[in-house]
Amino acid sequence: MAKLPELIDATIIAAHGRHYLAHADGLKLQCVTRGKKSDVAVGDIVRVALTSPNQGVIESITERTSLLYRSDQYKSKLLAANVTQLFIVVATEPGFSDDLVSRSLVAAEAAGIQAHLILNKIDVTESLPKTRTRLAQYARLGYPVHEVSARAAPEAAVATLLPLLQGQSTILIGQSGMGKSSLINLLVPDADIAVREISAALDTGKHTTTFTRLYNIGDTSTAIIDSPGFQEFGLYHLSEGMLERAFPEFEPLLGKCKYYNCHHLTEPSCTVLAALAAGEILPYRHALYVQLLHESSQKLY
Repeated sequence: MAKLPELIDATIIAAHGRHYLAHADGLKLQCVTRGKKSDVAVGDIVRVALTSPNQGVIESITERTSLLYRSDQYKSKLLAANVTQLFIVVATEPGFSDDLVSRSLVAAEAAGIQAHLILNKIDVTESLPKTRTRLAQYARLGYPVHEVSARAAPEAAVATLLPLLQGQSTILIGQSGMGKSSLINLLVPDADIAVREISAALDTGKHTTTFTRLYNIGDTSTAIIDSPGFQEFGLYHLSEGMLERAFPEFEPLLGKCKYYNCHHLTEPSCTVLAALAAGEILPYRHALYVQLLHESSQKLY
């Protein structure tokens, strides 16, 4: 009778298509899933059946503490599992999308993840006052904003961010051009080498920016997850109940509308609409809620 493959626990540190790289006790394992399932995310702790000293098959996924993902009308895209923080990297130049930032914040709230905004390139002073004004609206909602310049003041950037990362599993997201890669290279000095090793292991060729990867800083209790830049953050998977609770400014008002099943759209005696009319809720935030509510009703998968 053939010997059963040895089972070990490992952390997924990179994903490309249905191919994964896992880390366990100093070993890096090239892994695949059984069949066509690809519901594994970077940050997942998995049980792997070894098929050779450096290869294995993912048999199961340990229960997650959190899962961050985005979705459109037809499918979902896993970003990372077991993360405790989301850093949204924006910059003075080029301009960033308030819609993308707001959607990212809603996703973090829905997943129970603490969100921070990281303003990079503060050495570009011409755009700084306007950018600060834009970010102040998020600070008023309770989201911390941290200002850095990866290029002009790298040591100060590390001093600002490193204490926030300690003991956390943090995913960095942002549009292309925000300087996210520069920050990763500051915080993880061997990141370039690691990316080349991961690319070789996953056979991704030169497409090193198309996959998500996890880096440990010091001990394994501190991790940074770098995700590819993207321009859209669909949230079709969020239900109406999840959506209304993902807007912190709505929270004190929920359950106080005249109708228990109020959608906060056009209903009379709606506390959310009253707060909107009084200027206590920003119009673009309510407009985003309405848009997300519409999207959630269009889901096909």
